[in-house]
Amino acid sequence: MKQADRYKAVIERFSREMPAPTTELVYNDPYQLLVAVILSAQCTDKRVNIITPPLFKAFPTAADMANATYDEVFELIKSCSYPNNKTRSLLGMARRLTDEFGGKVPEDIDSLMSLPGVGRKTANVILSVVFDRPAMAVDTHVFRVAERIGLTTRSRNPLTTEKKLTENIPADLIPKAHHWLILHGRYVCKARKPDCESCFLTDICRYHQAQLKADEKAVERTRRMADEPSKS
Repeated sequence: MKQADRYKAVIERFSREMPAPTTELVYNDPYQLLVAVILSAQCTDKRVNIITPPLFKAFPTAADMANATYDEVFELIKSCSYPNNKTRSLLGMARRLTDEFGGKVPEDIDSLMSLPGVGRKTANVILSVVFDRPAMAVDTHVFRVAERIGLTTRSRNPLTTEKKLTENIPADLIPKAHHWLILHGRYVCKARKPDCESCFLTDICRYHQAQLKADEKAVERTRRMADEPSKS
């Protein structure tokens, strides 16, 4: 299957099956989403959504968090992964956001990445979700699903995947595509055991087609072994 045809088919299927995908993180403004995304690193959105309500109640703005102590923030986020590092990141982010950006989340990737705790993936999430920019955030789900389906081939790293996807997906659909791939990886194309039976992409998925061929070869080997005369 040609790559252009695969991209077209994948986009058409997702558009039909998942017409209005959104982030599962709960937030009310750009600052809250930025905090939630920082917390979500190697942590489930479900856990983050448990942590953030009391956190946002205590620190409703970047200025409020900028004035917080380490212990105050740590106590509220200690149930997430890597709470020590994330506490430092949140405090550093809030202080720089307040001091250099007037408490307003910036709209360009370089400014976003200048904030403590904000890497390229986090910056792209903010650009895509908050500002509807054609930015593709590549997490483990996006990286895995894109490779399995065949949207990328032997991608070396997340940046390579990001460039490949943004080159082949129409700019106006990239914010949606980000959620398509994440949600598909989270609930269907799982890392350890993909649920191919409930997937609407199996006939165009490179991974699934390779698995079918492998199964066919295994069956054929078993048949040949059964047909071979006994050497006893």
